[in-house]
Amino acid sequence: MEINQRFKTEEVCNPGKPSLFKCCSIKWNQQISIAPLVSFRIIFGLLMCFSLIRFWWRGWIEAVYILPKFHFNYWGFEWVTPLGNPGMYILFAIIVISTILITLGLFYRIAAITFFLGFTYVELIDVTTYLNHYYFISLVAFIMIWLPANRFFSLDAYLRPSIKKAHVSLFTVGMLRFQLAIVYIFAGLAKLNYDWLILAEPMRTWLPAKSHLPVVGKYMYEEWVAYLFSWFGAIYDSLIVFFLLNRKTRSFAYVFVLIFHVATAIFFPGIGMFPYVMIASTLIFFSSDFHKKLLFRLTGDTLLISAPNSTNMHRFRFYKPLYIGMSIYIFLQIIIPLRFLFYPDHLFWSEEGYRFSWRVMLMEKAGNAIFRVKDADKIYEVNNAQFLTPLQEKMMSTQPDLILKYAHHLADEYKKRDIKKPEVYGEIYVTLNGTPSQLFIDSTVNLAQRQLSWKHYNWILPYTR
Repeated sequence: MEINQRFKTEEVCNPGKPSLFKCCSIKWNQQISIAPLVSFRIIFGLLMCFSLIRFWWRGWIEAVYILPKFHFNYWGFEWVTPLGNPGMYILFAIIVISTILITLGLFYRIAAITFFLGFTYVELIDVTTYLNHYYFISLVAFIMIWLPANRFFSLDAYLRPSIKKAHVSLFTVGMLRFQLAIVYIFAGLAKLNYDWLILAEPMRTWLPAKSHLPVVGKYMYEEWVAYLFSWFGAIYDSLIVFFLLNRKTRSFAYVFVLIFHVATAIFFPGIGMFPYVMIASTLIFFSSDFHKKLLFRLTGDTLLISAPNSTNMHRFRFYKPLYIGMSIYIFLQIIIPLRFLFYPDHLFWSEEGYRFSWRVMLMEKAGNAIFRVKDADKIYEVNNAQFLTPLQEKMMSTQPDLILKYAHHLADEYKKRDIKKPEVYGEIYVTLNGTPSQLFIDSTVNLAQRQLSWKHYNWILPYTR
């Protein structure tokens, strides 16, 4: 019998069919194949293992977490500090081991918790290392803690056959799809702005630097190419999820996923593993049949293609708390990217509400920051290189909360030099998407007296194009 004939389609929500409202009203605990979860567990574990080893191999553990004298902690997470040498290497080794265990499905729950806590701890050490895909990885790791992804094709299931299951609740796969959808849709909505669509910025600024590429390099100075990149990116991010959800268009849509992310990796290698993470993660949108065929070829286990029954289905013990937790998580994932609406200034200028909102590669922003410390009649001009790495200085000079953190750090440092009440002033010029540099903050404000807050910083000067 052909493999294709041994699988029964398990599409549960196909927007291309008239039964959309009916299928979307299906209870979250409807049983579907565990195959997509197993595939995702293995792919995620392997990708994370490779990414961490790559980070270690390139010497970034030392450069980013050990050598800097000062770190920009996240507000409320000041207790998260580097573990020094060899502490940081030990931590990374533990995280790498956890990714291997996740891949193998051995001590899965412990491994997933360890990876989430370890990876998130590392990312909380310094705000200047923030990247959207690091945030995405932490969120996915958190979700995976709660998923029964080790109930099939895992060492846990091999060692404890009683936990082996072939079917899981719909929401276990749905939560991963939801998280991917949030990234894509908010990234698309973020591109619907004047700079991106009308001015083709920052693509018009970035692409000429890629003129060295073979074949396509000669077109990088063409204005129409910048508009092509901008508009294609906006349309792709905004609509790709809906095409991936539709069985009839899914394969076609995935071709565009490959084209988009491979092109992103080629043109913008600085974003690291993000394109490959998205290429692999997007496979979660494929049907259970697709994943079952892959796993069946690997395992030959007929349990995988058996019909759901009381012995091969996984059931959660506490559904009500789980549903409440999921609802809160979904609400937060929708509301957090929208918090910028509560701030008055131009988002890209003030960056208030910018992080954790899936605004991927939307602006070219650079700043030049000069700080002066005043004590009575004496004024000291600060050499930023004495306190910050080049990366930290670059990121700090355009982000108000980091500017404030740095000013407080300078005040503390100068107090150690017998200056009782140091005043810290910043003269910072910033350029955004090719506009002429302009004064970013009020240079007459003593930053040492201003406090970190969720409220708008009124010492940020208004943006003028």
